[in-house]
Formats: sequence, structure tokens, C-alpha cells
Amino acid sequence: MAALFMGVNRSKRSVVLDLKQQRGREALWRLIDTADVFVHSIRPQKIDKLGFAPDAVRGRNRRILYAGLHGYRSDGPYAGQPAYDDVIQGQSGTADLMARLTGEPRYTPTIIADKTVGLFASYAICAALFQREQTGEGQFIEVPMFECMAAFNLVEHLFAATFDPPIGPLGYTRVLTEWRRPYPTSDGHVCMLAYTDPQWRRFWAEVGSPELADDPRFATLKSRSDNIGELYRIAGGKMAARTTDAWIAVLNRLEIPTARITRLDDLLADEHLNAVGFFRRFRHPTEGAVVVPDNPIRFSAADPVPPRLQPTLGQHSVEILSELGFDEAEIEDMAQSKVTVLPGEDQACDAAQ
Repeated sequence: MAALFMGVNRSKRSVVLDLKQQRGREALWRLIDTADVFVHSIRPQKIDKLGFAPDAVRGRNRRILYAGLHGYRSDGPYAGQPAYDDVIQGQSGTADLMARLTGEPRYTPTIIADKTVGLFASYAICAALFQREQTGEGQFIEVPMFECMAAFNLVEHLFAATFDPPIGPLGYTRVLTEWRRPYPTSDGHVCMLAYTDPQWRRFWAEVGSPELADDPRFATLKSRSDNIGELYRIAGGKMAARTTDAWIAVLNRLEIPTARITRLDDLLADEHLNAVGFFRRFRHPTEGAVVVPDNPIRFSAADPVPPRLQPTLGQHSVEILSELGFDEAEIEDMAQSKVTVLPGEDQACDAAQ
């Protein structure tokens, strides 16, 4: 299994259905009859062609929530275009934000659009489930990548264009200044964010420049925002003479948020993550010993241990199809016709298909 597959598919069951075949579609309809939520990431025109458009699915099950994860809203000129994370990073302004810092358009070194839009979908579905409890009716939810990421970026970066007419350019100045970076110390770097008036007053006193607390450029939140680049430049220069460990101790004493730089390689040994049991270790039946990051959210009424590990392709086809009323002979015939894949079969996937 690919590492990315391992990262997002624990606690799931896997059934394979070829929706281009009638019996595959029949099986999916039976699933829809029992389901609370139907989610897909297929382009609208493609899912419609297969017969599973929102009106068709909701006509069959009025309580179901139908979530279509599309590239773009279906009522605009981009409707139906294919979209992936890199494309949406470019269109949503993410690559431009990187250009403002690095001098050239770059993608963020994480799959930010895919993951963020997945979170949008999760909370939208939860909200719709709550509404259904009040009304008894499901609904269609369109979760478009482009619009979600544009909204995500514009939370802070719409900035002066929030007002009509705009009172200045777009772009949140605090996070776009070149001096917003981990501060160099005498032996490394430290992350520090003084923000409130008392925090900055304590910081300036600590570094021997108490007069800067009353400097008109830095005396208030507004004046600091207007001079944020200079503020961070001066603060950074004050920190270069002490070690990282010294600054961590000082800033914790001053109650100013701080942390040292942690390399990706060091996360596995982080004392806090290990103390809270964040890294869970299991023996996967086909992949051997694996490390699984914990669900970061704690629920007091739920067991945090995943009920099952990542499934192989079609691992639960027999189980699920049997639950839907297909008998053993039907399931075997579906496998022979390649409508489904059964456990133990050759599970290599031909990308050309």
C-alpha cells in the first residue's frame, strides 16, 4: 500500500463496484437505500452519466445527504473542469502568496487544497446531518475546491478590500512581511509571537530596550500592524545573542508563546506527542509493522483506537454485498464478471482503466 493511502484509510471498509456495469450500479443503489451520506469526488457530468446525479439519489432516499466534492461550483464558467491540488493552489492565490515571500510562484510543501477541502466537506456534512435531525430531510451539498480555497485564503488576505471601495491592497501585512520568520539565535532558531501590549512591554524590557514599548511605531496594536516589518526586524536582531534554550526559558517565564524549530524527522521523538500517545503502532496483516498518527481530536465518549486498519482493495466486498442481500453465487458471479473484487484476488490496479 502507498504511504498516503495508509494515512487516510484506517477505520474504513473497502468494497469494489464497477459502476459501468448494471450489477455494480444495482449494488450501489442498495447501499444508497441504507446510507446517511453519499460522498463522491467525480466530476458532475461523469457521475450524472453513471446515473447517480443528486436528484436521482435523493429521489431514491429523501433522508440522504449527497455531498459532491467538485473542482468548481456547478453554476459558473469553470463548472465540470478537472481539478487537483496543484491546480487549485495556483487558482486560489496560494501560489501567489508563496511568490510574495520567495520571489517566485511555489506550491506549499503540503497537499493543502485536498486536505483543507476535505475538512470543509466534513463540517458541511456534520451541519447538514444536524439540520436533518430537525427536518427529517436530506439535501445536496456541493463542496467546490476552488471556492473553498479562495475563501480559506481570503479570511485574512481580503484585508483592505473587505471595505467597498477598498482602502488599500489585498494581503495581510503581518504574515506577508519578509521578517515574519523563525528568529535566529546564537545556535539555531526560535519561534516567538509576542502580540499583546503587555507581552511586547515585557519583551522590550527583557532585551534592554524598554523605551520601544512607548515608541509611537509600536505602542499599540494598530501602530504595530502598520509597522510590522520593522517591528519584527528589530525584535529579531535582539534575539541573536542568546541560545535557543535560553530564549525558550525566558519567553516561557514572560508568558510569551514560543517553541523551538522541530524537524519532520524529530516529530516522531517529540516528548509531548509521545506522552499523549500520538503515534500508535500496529501490525498490519499485509504491510507489517506500521505507525499510525492518532486522531488528534479527543472524544470523551469514544474509543480513540481505530476499529480496523487500512483495508486492502475489496477486502470487505463479500461482507458488504452479503449485507445488501446478494447471495454467495451472485457475489462469485459478480467477481467473475469483474463487477467487484474479492479478498485474496490479484489486487493490482491498472491506472489505464
